[in-house]
Amino acid sequence: MQLLWHVGGFFGPAVGTAVVAAALAKLLWRRELQGIAWRRLALAGMGGGALALIGGLVATGRDGRLLTYAAMATACGLALWWVGFAGRRR
Repeated sequence: MQLLWHVGGFFGPAVGTAVVAAALAKLLWRRELQGIAWRRLALAGMGGGALALIGGLVATGRDGRLLTYAAMATACGLALWWVGFAGRRR
């Protein structure tokens, strides 16, 4: 049970950031993102954020560093942009 809480606490910021970012993206770019499901945006943001958190843990040896959270927010935003806008141009 303790491992579950630890893993949840580690990936929690990525999940929360992705959920809020996907909701705001769907709200702000309603017409442009009409054909893309909110769930798809949120999952892409979660994946990008989780990868950034894991990379920050490997690079610094600790979780919860400010640089890691900045990378997580950037990766989440890039993933949302890729799924929402760049992926449709191909």
